[in-house]
Amino acid sequence: MTGASLGLRSGSYGSVQQPSGALLSTQSPPYLFRKPSKISLSGPRERERILPRICNFAGRRKVRMLLLLVASAAVLSFITVVSKGDDASANPDTRMAFADQVQNFVDSGIPPLNNFRPPFIPAKKKKVGITTHSHQESATTHNVTHISAPIFPPKLHPCDSFSSPPPPADKRRIGPRPCPVCYVPAEQAALLMPPSPSASPVLKNLSYFSEDNLIANESIGGSIFGGYPSLLERNESFNIKESMMVHCGFAKGKKPGQGTGFDINDTDLLEMEECDDVVVASAIFGNYDIMQQPKNISEYAKRNACFYMFVDEQTEAYMRNSSGLDDSKRVGLWKTVVVRNLPYVDARRNGKVPKLLLHRLFPNARFSLWIDGKLELVADPYQVLERFLWRKNYTLAISRHYRRFDVFEEAEANKAAGKYDNASIDYQIEFYKKEGLTPYSSSKLPITSDVPEGCVIIKEHIPITNLFTCLWFNEVDRFTSRDQISFSTVRDKIMSQVNWTINMFMDCERRNFVVQAYHRDLLEQRKALAALVRPPPPALANDRVTRAPPSRKLPGKISMRRGRDKRPGSRRHHPRAVGAGGNR
Repeated sequence: MTGASLGLRSGSYGSVQQPSGALLSTQSPPYLFRKPSKISLSGPRERERILPRICNFAGRRKVRMLLLLVASAAVLSFITVVSKGDDASANPDTRMAFADQVQNFVDSGIPPLNNFRPPFIPAKKKKVGITTHSHQESATTHNVTHISAPIFPPKLHPCDSFSSPPPPADKRRIGPRPCPVCYVPAEQAALLMPPSPSASPVLKNLSYFSEDNLIANESIGGSIFGGYPSLLERNESFNIKESMMVHCGFAKGKKPGQGTGFDINDTDLLEMEECDDVVVASAIFGNYDIMQQPKNISEYAKRNACFYMFVDEQTEAYMRNSSGLDDSKRVGLWKTVVVRNLPYVDARRNGKVPKLLLHRLFPNARFSLWIDGKLELVADPYQVLERFLWRKNYTLAISRHYRRFDVFEEAEANKAAGKYDNASIDYQIEFYKKEGLTPYSSSKLPITSDVPEGCVIIKEHIPITNLFTCLWFNEVDRFTSRDQISFSTVRDKIMSQVNWTINMFMDCERRNFVVQAYHRDLLEQRKALAALVRPPPPALANDRVTRAPPSRKLPGKISMRRGRDKRPGSRRHHPRAVGAGGNR
């Protein structure tokens, strides 16, 4: 009897096992009530009796646990059946997308490269029975109700949650300073490059004037290099149309760099035409700056981006003696291009040619990053392009001046600093005032400034941006070389006709990816001043002491008042030694 009882309750959690037939045949009558467990409980009276019998046998606590297990097993079975049906109805792409969402939800760090999608490619709609978060829409098929996947937050840019910290509270440090900028890794930034050019509003085709037999006509302003556009042609160039032909430098010659007044070797021109991705360019004319090598450049940028430094013959001669420039024409990452037959006498005005007309020197490049010769690039160019162009769908970006926002104030500052002759600056300002130039005010918002810093230009080479830099260059060619004065006039004239704007970011953000050095002349002046300020030689210091005859000793105090002998080894080298030998 005892053996039969143990055999029936050998399972865990109080579960009852069915005994074998041989054992039941030898059991005494009191245990015959267990025999019906081998047959189905089809009768209602049998089903009503089974629960009290189990309770009497196993106890109420264990019965509750048994019922809980049965209910859990039923729920798990139901979920398994439903999930199999969903897996059969959903395609493999849907399951992979859901897995990616889960991975992104779990991993709060920067998403992997394959999770990035270029901002200009719309996500494909998936007609499946789950929620597609990229479009915030829910699509179902065949009117069948499915269990929706958990709704996770949509994919965000890694820098969306970034906020600039407040400026430091140290009031002793004045003047401009860099501020933090959120970049994505360089390899991921390269993947975010738009696969196709951005749309150019209104303007679709842009061509340029070229004439072989140009005659000098300085009475209307400008130069042969600029083509001497008349005021009528200038005003017509601001009338934006679908197809336009404008003056844009290189007016004389077959193509830019060949007999145009900004002449470049044919081999260099062919190499420049092969740059079809990103161009980083700078220039040093008149040996005015010291070449700065870029830093923190990724291997991808070293292989795919072009780094070009334009120099004149004077700068080339200096570089061959100082920086190790050889026949390979490379100094670090920079490929140096020697420019001959410069169009202007002023070296700074010559620098405006590559600065504003890179799209003509690199006709196949998609993007360009211009930095002045005094600047050192300390961030990857793809990171800079992603941050200031691609992230917000801009096609041109330039930093605003850190202090001045008004063109009239900028003109006065240039006059005070002697950047250009005052009469020319006044003439240009009066000309713009007659065209409607007004001081900057809050009524111009969302335009944040009328004065750019100008030493960095980030640009996508599309017709509308090429037109802007062409017309900006024409103003520099006609008036003064101070491009900050003419910037807002060209910008406002174009923006008044087309839906286009410029990303004028903060100057502290610019100082985050370029480090500003001094011009060569200022560095040489500092060296000259340092050489002039020298301590007096020891002989002059000794001559100041009035020496007494050997037979006569001067008191120590008088000797100290007239001068000290500071030579090591002398008794007067130490004040105590001098005082000990003299009058107290």
